[in-house]
Amino acid sequence: MPRKPPGKSDAPTRRVPMRDFSRSLPMSLLRARESVMRHFRPSLRAHGLTEQQWRILRALAATSDIEVTELARVAYLLGPSLSRILRDLETRHLIQRRVVKADLRRNIVSITADGLRLIKAVAPSSEAIYAEMTRRYGARKLADLQEMLHRLETSLLAMPLPGGEGEEGDSESE
Repeated sequence: MPRKPPGKSDAPTRRVPMRDFSRSLPMSLLRARESVMRHFRPSLRAHGLTEQQWRILRALAATSDIEVTELARVAYLLGPSLSRILRDLETRHLIQRRVVKADLRRNIVSITADGLRLIKAVAPSSEAIYAEMTRRYGARKLADLQEMLHRLETSLLAMPLPGGEGEEGDSESE
């Protein structure tokens, strides 16, 4: 049975005073993210990692030490989830945490040698997936897409939030 295009179903449609659900930017981005991540999940599971854990390890591998609040920001995770993930990664000796002596409320996190070994073990599979995605979609188109997404993000960061709301998005969607 052939698959329906994303956002298409046999259900009757209703007219609402806004763009079609299948054409909403958040849904388009979620569908694209899901189509990308479904290729990475089996490899992550094979290495005993969740998507969020992998995001943390990747962020830590790109820096020497980072404060927990900054790690939450760069990895797009909420504090309570990050605390649980860090506890799990610390138990597995993939990261280490230490308290900032000048302010005992602050913690610094870094990746351990075991964490770096795990990154190196996952890297070949991850890079093979990227290579296949690049082959299928095109290197130029993929680079253009990443640049367009970066420009979209930068543009929207400068856009005022309705009602002066804070940043309380669904950063857990992984």
